[in-house]
Amino acid sequence: MPILGVRTPGPAAPAHFSLERIVRPNILSLVPYRAARDDYSAGVLLDANENALGPSLPAPDADADATADASMLSPDELAALHRYPSPTHDDVKRLIADFRGLPGPDWVFLGVGSDEVIDMLFRCLCVPAKDRVVVTPPTYGMYSVTAHVNDVGVVKVPLIVEDGRFEVDEEKLNSAFLAHPDLKLLFLCSPGNPTGTLIPVPLIRRIAENPSFTGVVVVDEAYVDFSPPGASAAALVRELANVCVTQTLSKSFGLAAIRLGYLLASPELVQVLTNAKAPYNVSVPTASLARRALGPAGRAVMHAHVDTLNANRTALVEALAQVDGVGKVLGGNDANFVLVQILKDGKPSNDTAQRVYKTMAETKGVVVRFRGNELGCEGCLRITVGTEDECRTAVEKIAELLSE
Repeated sequence: MPILGVRTPGPAAPAHFSLERIVRPNILSLVPYRAARDDYSAGVLLDANENALGPSLPAPDADADATADASMLSPDELAALHRYPSPTHDDVKRLIADFRGLPGPDWVFLGVGSDEVIDMLFRCLCVPAKDRVVVTPPTYGMYSVTAHVNDVGVVKVPLIVEDGRFEVDEEKLNSAFLAHPDLKLLFLCSPGNPTGTLIPVPLIRRIAENPSFTGVVVVDEAYVDFSPPGASAAALVRELANVCVTQTLSKSFGLAAIRLGYLLASPELVQVLTNAKAPYNVSVPTASLARRALGPAGRAVMHAHVDTLNANRTALVEALAQVDGVGKVLGGNDANFVLVQILKDGKPSNDTAQRVYKTMAETKGVVVRFRGNELGCEGCLRITVGTEDECRTAVEKIAELLSE
């Protein structure tokens, strides 16, 4: 059965992959809900049961705070807040496609953060109580949480964690593919969370071209802009129909509060998700801020911020190395955080790391993340790279606590 609504054909490779075969039959046959704004968006709009008198916002001089909050919206956007937004936001998609080197908006799906994108992949491709996906711990915990919510099985193929390498175990992945030929999704976090380690693009290509795996490779690149050039797998999306890439405006663009994530994928997969999504999942304020961030001026600011944070990351690693009781910084350091061991008697210690974590948060005013219970991360704290002053404060507080 063809996918309803596809306008642009995507790649045909690899030969062993068929999207139609792995989409849930009820989703493949779904006739999508057609929202009012799918048909018309101009004129005397009396089709969507909106409030014809406009948004209930105070006049600018009546509430200074409201004016400040709304100042990022244009007058036309403010005046139209009583109208439903675009169901597709093709202008935002076009900016993302241009930024990431894809042909156009048909290759981009927008979600309320990457978490909605991940959830939509489960809902559209995985049959509850039947299908399974692969994760590679230690990794982002929401893959398994979302699998549990959707009643989907999880096959774990741990990373190679010795010496803080955090590398994909290609041999064991292949064994999992052979043992479970019905696997629907493989989640690869690159750079990893909490590992900060990149997965080489040639390795991702090999996995996608492995005929033993007939599902979709999902590469989560939330932190990729903090990595060296050429680290993204986005270019593979144009070549391989079974590779998709999730990204977000939350990290490098510093827009976590607007909740905008997106999927770079073949037009066919984008259309499957579009057919099943809620009609107006991305708001006008979110889309407006995204357009500003994704334009040339916004991207220039993002790159400048990334350069600063990467320099701060280097300084943070160097400063931590001088603290007695701090062990190795593990992983590849290709994200906006570092994963560092806290020692007791020269060995990584969860008890000591927990004490430092809790005491810093509760009495020192510095909050980091304890990650010692993750595979290969014993005694580890994950420290987000902050400003110079924030990093300096974090190192000082850790040193104080470890000297007690």
